[in-house]
Amino acid sequence: MVTLQSKWRFLFMFLGIQLVVMALLSREGYHKRVSYFIRIFRKGEAAGPQLRNRTVLSGGDVYANLSHLPRGPGHGDEMPYCPKTSPLIGGPIHVTFPSGLTLAQVQRKNPLVVRGGRYRPPDCEARHKTAIIIPHRHREHHLKFLLYYLHPFLQRQQLSYGIYIIHQAGNYTFNRAKLMNVGFREAMREEDWDCLFFHDVDLIPEDDRNLYVCDANPKHAAIAMDKFGYKLPYKMYFGGVSALSPLHYLKMNGFPNNYWGWGGEDDDIGVRVSLAGMYISRPSLKVGRYKMIKHKLDKGNDVNPKRFNMLAKTRQTWKMDGMNTVEYEIVSREYLPLYTNITVNIGTESGLRPPKAAPKPAEKPAANSSSGLQDKAAVK
Repeated sequence: MVTLQSKWRFLFMFLGIQLVVMALLSREGYHKRVSYFIRIFRKGEAAGPQLRNRTVLSGGDVYANLSHLPRGPGHGDEMPYCPKTSPLIGGPIHVTFPSGLTLAQVQRKNPLVVRGGRYRPPDCEARHKTAIIIPHRHREHHLKFLLYYLHPFLQRQQLSYGIYIIHQAGNYTFNRAKLMNVGFREAMREEDWDCLFFHDVDLIPEDDRNLYVCDANPKHAAIAMDKFGYKLPYKMYFGGVSALSPLHYLKMNGFPNNYWGWGGEDDDIGVRVSLAGMYISRPSLKVGRYKMIKHKLDKGNDVNPKRFNMLAKTRQTWKMDGMNTVEYEIVSREYLPLYTNITVNIGTESGLRPPKAAPKPAEKPAANSSSGLQDKAAVK
């Protein structure tokens, strides 16, 4: 039999436990609410200077962060290596195309760039050496905008770099991939570059966190172009801006030489990457953004009608057509203030020098006119 006293004891114990639980829950809820407001306060306090600092550092201007760099010659024996992550990087870049821009203005904005479009950080030893290869013909208007943005973009990454314009001589159909083969060979003759970026002249990078250094595998940097809605158009796309180390280039036998006109060579190169046992690396969609300078299809760069048939044969042709078969002649090499210009004759589909036309057979004189010819000869 449970006594009345025992019942009261159990009742008081039950009520006591409930009060303890309620107190704990109330205390935890109180702390949560207090912590929530403290976090909000601290977040605002921390974000304020960060946002102000970000505005000062970049503000969308690609030339921000560069004005304090020393202008005098550096690179003594005790020069330290640059940080692994450049403190000059600012993130997104505001890209516009102002009218009236000139190369002279671009040169004045980049006082540390030396003859041939070369640059080294003035206050530290670069960890990476990158060559930029730009296939080109009759695109001077686009080139000045690319140089305006690309020079400070690379300087903010603290790279040692050089810019090469590979200009196709003559008016024969444009061949982008063959020009890139020429660019690789000529750039490597001048310096032992760690990485080579193959860059269309009409694409402007919009975020300097998109590092122009090579990865363990071939890199497709232009993953998000505005013309594609800042999305990758298809998985194997390798166009616009891509990067290879010399080892990558050798493993895939460079680029095809036989794509004359627009289209097909990018996909051929993407297939070569796979056939050589590598895969394509890419930055994030947020970082690998590019704005294209709008233009019409160039004269002399019509759509290649053979591109699909040629792509179907890449598996059979990639080892026989590439860096091991490229032929060209250097017309001129100019070390200009903002870039090295290499004008090159890459020939035609018939080869470096078109075959000479067969001589026409000599016409036989008519039988009744032989005496007349002899009379003329005698007169002379």
